[in-house]
Amino acid sequence: MADGNKIPGRIVRDDKVAPGQPWNGIVKKGQTLRVIDLEGHQGVDFLCYNAENPEERYHAPNTLKKSLTLKLTKGHTLYSDVARPMFTITDDSYGGHDTIGGCCSGPSNEMLYGAKGTTGCRENFLAALKPHGLGRKDIVPNVNFFCTVPVDDRKLADTVFVPSHATSGDYIDLRAEMDAITVISNCPQVNNPCNAGAPKPIRIVIWQQ
Repeated sequence: MADGNKIPGRIVRDDKVAPGQPWNGIVKKGQTLRVIDLEGHQGVDFLCYNAENPEERYHAPNTLKKSLTLKLTKGHTLYSDVARPMFTITDDSYGGHDTIGGCCSGPSNEMLYGAKGTTGCRENFLAALKPHGLGRKDIVPNVNFFCTVPVDDRKLADTVFVPSHATSGDYIDLRAEMDAITVISNCPQVNNPCNAGAPKPIRIVIWQQ
């Protein structure tokens, strides 16, 4: 069993994020961001931006073309829209994080599930981006940690997401290759299986050697 709570370096910042809540921060070049699924089966939505020039941001197509896979894990790098490395995955106890499912939102919950008056990761991203002077136009297709979207030649699964195989203590480490604004949504979704119907807390640690 993975134990992401054992941090292999000096802790710079350490936060517990409540179920369904946003998080934001700047990870300095050379520091490592660790995201820990404390109880298992919890989706975590992730975006990042160049702290010096936020117009440069995570770019899914560049990342996927370089990694040659739809599912990211240890050894893969997250690239920007100008094809520069932003974060490198240096450790990963989960394996195969989703890159195509995108973030949930109030409007998409109504569109997909008929659920009105809800909130989602898009709304969390907006809240997390605001302190950095960013907003709606800055939200791009994101990475979903601890999430699984099965893909074959026929169709996506009926609910797009299927239950996560993450267990308590699973984690991912991302080493910053530039100073990066990082925004995270601890997903509030209850209408599909990504959180096993019950959003749970996560831990986010910035550490360095």
